[in-house]
Amino acid sequence: MSSRESFRQIVRILETDVDGELPLVYGLSEVKGLGYAFSLAVCRVLGLDPRQRTGFLSDDTVKSIEEVVRNPGKYGIPAWIYNRRKDYATGQDLHLTSANLIYYVKEDIEREKRIKSWRGIRHALGLKVRGQRTRTTGRTGVTVGVRKKKAAQQPQGKKEQG
Repeated sequence: MSSRESFRQIVRILETDVDGELPLVYGLSEVKGLGYAFSLAVCRVLGLDPRQRTGFLSDDTVKSIEEVVRNPGKYGIPAWIYNRRKDYATGQDLHLTSANLIYYVKEDIEREKRIKSWRGIRHALGLKVRGQRTRTTGRTGVTVGVRKKKAAQQPQGKKEQG
């Protein structure tokens, strides 16, 4: 079997379709929740070349990548690289991907709305949360422009003599 036959255009990694032409480190970054640094750490742990094309990965390698992403602490990846440190409910350091990440973010926003924190109130009102200016940007709804006044009309009963 030649190397061209083992190449796949699309590789399924962690329930995400990844383009096989991408280098491995960028291909892993396509998965929601995996950034460049975490992808590079996964490559180093497994001894994979980060520049190799994602399409050349075997099924066993994909399974090992998924295992490392699901249990990064077991493979020596430091906790400071995780995307959810000290979880609110459990107190553990987690690394979340795809649907789990979306779920936890929604839960965090709902919790902040419930306790009526400043961020929660801003989320509830649909305003900017992180201190950006709101005077000119972030406007929603109908665009309001400047209107010119109509030309002054003359009273009805009088006509100009001329």
